[in-house]
Amino acid sequence: MSSDCFSNLIRRVCAFIGGHANALCEPAESVAGEAFPALALDLFAAQFAAVTPYREFCEARGATPDRIADWHDIPAVPTTAFKELDFTSLAGAERTAMFHSSGTTRQPPSRHFHNAESLALYEASLLAGFERHLLPDRAHLASGRMRFLVLTPRADAAPHSSLAHMFRCVVAAFGRADSAFAGTVGEDGGWVLDGEAATAALAEAERAGEPLGVLGSAFSFVHLLDHLEAAGRGFVLPAGSRVLETGGYKGRSRTLPKPELHALITRRLGVPAERIVCEYGMSELGSQAYDTVAGVSAPRVFRFPPWARAVVVSPETGREVAGGEAGLLRVFDLANVRSVLAIQTEDLAVRRGDGFELLGRAEQAEPRGCSLMSAPEGVRS
Repeated sequence: MSSDCFSNLIRRVCAFIGGHANALCEPAESVAGEAFPALALDLFAAQFAAVTPYREFCEARGATPDRIADWHDIPAVPTTAFKELDFTSLAGAERTAMFHSSGTTRQPPSRHFHNAESLALYEASLLAGFERHLLPDRAHLASGRMRFLVLTPRADAAPHSSLAHMFRCVVAAFGRADSAFAGTVGEDGGWVLDGEAATAALAEAERAGEPLGVLGSAFSFVHLLDHLEAAGRGFVLPAGSRVLETGGYKGRSRTLPKPELHALITRRLGVPAERIVCEYGMSELGSQAYDTVAGVSAPRVFRFPPWARAVVVSPETGREVAGGEAGLLRVFDLANVRSVLAIQTEDLAVRRGDGFELLGRAEQAEPRGCSLMSAPEGVRS
């Protein structure tokens, strides 16, 4: 499969993103028409031809492009497989960037490779989603930019973190020059919050009376909240301030139920609940899901943008569950042009209309080695 084929697919997906960025909160099926199914099937055919481990994975299931007519039936690769095999159409010399999963050091990380073209597509996807959900009022901000406090390290200190790369892109595209990063990387590779730097940035925003966007993972917010409690500090951030919480603890802090975490954020930072937005993403995906738009009071349901689809499937049969039922989350992401578009996560979710509610990580054995190439019983093909 030639590079020109994938370049053409990237252009088609970029055009899809550009044409649907303003409809991110509409049901995906209502805004995407026939574009998503056709693109998904074309992308599957290209990836089947060019990604050797994926082709073997599909052939073991009897799933070939000439037999797949519905994007729902495209075989989804378990995220755990990215730990052992290179699911990429990029040759070694073409791999200019690599994102790792952020699990425990006891396990090898997942690897998602990019070149300049695919990284630009990833950035187009993430910026469209972030702007729609975190900056719906961007036109009313001075110069269209906001001051951000980011609770992660800078991307140059964490070059294999898709989250750090995402935040670098967000600050470059939408942030003011006085935006700050309050995270560092410790000697063990773990992320450490500079509590004093974060406190100083919060105090300056409160003094200036200008809205602040605070961005970080769940564990980084726990570290911030614990630091503020120990110091006896609290803030009432200016009206229009907002929080992006990306979930994830991974043993790096005490774990708090989401309602408790958000209540503490409101109490210590003065940001109301309707301005706390949750994001769902992973290194294996090129797109992110959000559970609300900043400033909107509505039931919280995660939704991907129109160029990605989430399906909740039964772990026993692999078939999509009915509304209100729980299963494993499966994602079909057109932004994954140079890897594989169909990803089987280990996350449990409940189907909520065209969206989903996250329940947490499933307790299941991790498939390894040759077991990935065997066809499970009951999976659609």
